[in-house]
This record gives sequence, C-alpha cells and structure tokens, in this order.
Amino acid sequence: MRDISEADWKTFKRLRERALERFSQRILDESQSICSDPSTSAHARYVQLYQLLQQRDRELASAFDDLRRSTAALCFRQMRHLGLVTDEELTELSPQFQARIEW
Repeated sequence: MRDISEADWKTFKRLRERALERFSQRILDESQSICSDPSTSAHARYVQLYQLLQQRDRELASAFDDLRRSTAALCFRQMRHLGLVTDEELTELSPQFQARIEW
C-alpha cells in the first residue's frame, strides 16, 4: 500500500538525507562542546556525553530508522519536531502530504 505519492516519496528521501546530516552535525557540535568544557572533570564530561548520545540516539531512531512509505509522515513529523526541516523545504512536498504532517 502506498501512503505517499511517488513524487513526495522522492522528495521525502532527499529531505530526509539533509535532515540526517543536520542532526548528525548538531550531535557532533554538542559533543564537542561537552568534551571541550574545562570547567568540569573528565568523568563528568564523559557522563554528560554518554547521556547526550543516549538521548540523541532515541531521537535519531524515531525520526530516521523506519524508512517506509507507510511511516513517512510520522518520520517527517518527528524531523520537523526536532527542527531539522525548514518551512521552505516543507513547501517542496505536495499539499496533500503537508496536510498529513500538520500537528
């Protein structure tokens, strides 16, 4: 069963790759900030980093791990919730798909 048009599916996959790159960079930036903080001990930084990576891994899974047509709208909603897709990019999708992902 196709829950998304072919054109939207292609656009979704392209936007998904951009969002994944943004999310990955965000995680790397956050990790670098934690690791380079001289005001906390090495162990405290390790704990912060570990907790951050656990949280981000859960977010990553909810937005990116289930690449199917039937889950595209749900995944896209999560990408939007995480601030990984711009309003301009959203307009690249059909009005029908946009209506499915509105909160």
